[in-house]
This record gives sequence, C-alpha cells and structure tokens, in this order.
Amino acid sequence: MYRLLFDLFFRRLDPEKAHHLAFGWIRAAAAVPGLRGAVRRVLAAPDPALRTRALGLDLPSPFGLAAGFDKNAVGIDGLGMVGFGHVEIGTVTGQPQPGNPAPRLFRLTADRALINRMGFNNDGSAAVAARLAARPRRSTTVVGVNIGKTKVVPESEAAADYVTSTERLARYADYLVVNVSSPNTPGLRNLQAVDQLRPLLTAVREAADRSTDRRVPLLVKIAPDLADDDVDAVADLALELGLDGIIATNTTIGREGLRTDAATVAAAGAGGLSGAPLRERSLAVLRRLRARTGDRLTLVAVGGVESADDAWERILAGATLVQGYSAFIYQGPFWARRIHRGLAARLRAGGHATLADAVGAGVAPVRTPENETPENETPGNDAPGNDTPGSDTPENDQ
Repeated sequence: MYRLLFDLFFRRLDPEKAHHLAFGWIRAAAAVPGLRGAVRRVLAAPDPALRTRALGLDLPSPFGLAAGFDKNAVGIDGLGMVGFGHVEIGTVTGQPQPGNPAPRLFRLTADRALINRMGFNNDGSAAVAARLAARPRRSTTVVGVNIGKTKVVPESEAAADYVTSTERLARYADYLVVNVSSPNTPGLRNLQAVDQLRPLLTAVREAADRSTDRRVPLLVKIAPDLADDDVDAVADLALELGLDGIIATNTTIGREGLRTDAATVAAAGAGGLSGAPLRERSLAVLRRLRARTGDRLTLVAVGGVESADDAWERILAGATLVQGYSAFIYQGPFWARRIHRGLAARLRAGGHATLADAVGAGVAPVRTPENETPENETPGNDAPGNDTPGSDTPENDQ
C-alpha cells in the first residue's frame, strides 16, 4: 500500500516537501495518546531476542534511524513509535543556519538512493537543547545527538564551535556524535585528518565531561570516501583517545555504478549520495574497522541498509548497532518492523545464543602486537619475540 502511495503521490512532490509532509503525519499521530499507543504496539514491538546492550545503554533492538531525518529534535517519540530502536537527531550546529538554497534534496528512484546538499539546516544547538530539555520524562526513546560545524565558522575555530554545541547538548544525549564527514559544509571533511581530529575530539570529550555528571558516550562519524589508510588512522585515534565508537559511514561524493541516467544525476548536482549504491563501500569500511579494532569500539553501520539481510550482514561484520535512512523514504512506516522480524528469524536460524554473539562473527579476529605470529614461524617455537601464541588473520577487505 505504501509503495502505491509513494508512486501515486509522494514521488510527484518535491522530495523536501514530501519529507516534511510525511514527518508531520508521524508527529501528528504521536501527539494522540490512544493512537500513539496503538501504532507503537503494531510497529514498535521487536522480538525480545533483539534487545541490545551498547554504549552502556539498553535498547529494544539494534536498528535505529540515522541522523538527518529529525534535524531539530521535533519528532523523536513519533519515530520511536514507528519502530526505531534509537533515533539520532541532527546534525546540530553551534549557530542556527538555513542550509543551502533549495532545491537541495533529490531522489534517484531507479537506484533507491538520494542526493542531498542540505548543508546542516537546523535551529542551532541552543534551540535544540531547549527542545530536548522539555521532552517528557516518561519518554524511553534512546536519543543520539549528532553535532557539526557551523558553516560561517572558520576551520581554525571549529573546535570551539563543537564545544559550544557539546556544552549545550551533552546532558540531554544518550550518546554524542562528532560529524566531520558531511560533504555539504565546505572544509568539514578536512577535519577527518588525524592532526586536526585529535584536538577536536579531545576538546569535545572534555566539554562533555564538564557539562554533565555522567559519562556521555562519544563517537565520530566518518566518510566512505576515506582512503583505507585514513580509515585505519581514525580507528587508531579512536582507540588512543578512548572514544566509545565509530559510525561508518556518511554519504559519498561518488557517483559510480548508478542506474539513473547520467543527465539526471548531473542535473541533481553536488551533494552526498545515500541509499543502496553506498552498500558495498560502507560494508567494506565497517569490516576494515572491525579487523582493526576488534571489539574495543562500538561500531555503528549505516549506508545502503535496506533489508534484514543487509542489517544482519552488518552485524556479522562487526556492527553492534545498525542505522538506516534512505530506505525509510522508499519503504515507509512498516520498514523497521520488517527489519526486526527478519533479524529475529536470522538470529534463530544462525545458531547464535544472543545477538551479541553474532556481532563480528563474520570477521577474522583482530591482530595485535600481543597475538601476532612472525611470518614463516609457528606459535610455540623459540624464535625471538615469539613468546606469545598468535593467530594469522586474512587480509582486510578492501
């Protein structure tokens, strides 16, 4: 039924207007207590086997909504009502900003993809903090807060801008995400370089600790367009700084392998591509991170997740949490329920006692200095430096 509604109605609307209309319907339903409860019972009752412990949080399932859908924290509980195990709001910046000129959101229907150059349009961290502070205490939806750089702030002052948002928002966040990977803010991706990322993350961690009496989990969100060596460098930095996790990945500036005709893609112009075409690279980055870090970080997979098979593949590749966004546009309000039912079926069929047991089951153990075996030697011989048994690990997926 939703597919028919999409074909006959939504696809004829400007994508941004369609988003606001659909989101308005979700918010309106959530505002009616009896209706909210009825919808939640149908859409947001995942199998108890999917309960997940991550980032020190108890979640009803591992599947959540990625940042970008609810930029201003106006519909968190409505999104929880339709089944998402957590909702990541934002990206929120230190100052309010309108974002880039419209049109700035485009559908590539043949590819089940979106191109956006929204430009971090949001009400600013002060307004969003006030909105979060006013949320009912009975709300149980887990909320991540994704923060980014205000466009007019120069790169040299980026850390201070992130700190401003952190000081305002950390106390209301179940977890906090530093977004340095959107392609739609000039210069933002430069902050992924380790020499710039280290002081930025350090400043945010310190600001979060000053702002609340609890330790707020801190993650960084990276781009799929990073070279493999740079992915490794960010992983190593996250371990060095004691970050809680990495979100892999944001949108891509690539346009390879699309079914949509080249003229339509060119007409859409610049922006980040999300949806099905991102699947393979996002999965490769996730596998590389897991092979690099083992279970020492919480990995959150996003990018090209459309089905329960996709979500299950990400879990086996090392993701404790999985997020989606673009497929929500194409598949509608029953999407999360279908993901949950499929995950529960795959968990039982896979022979894993718990969901946690399945995380990373498809990736070889991480190699560390403690367990590496020198080339052409076997554990237990008398070669220098080989006092500790080791294990060989297949080459990382590229």
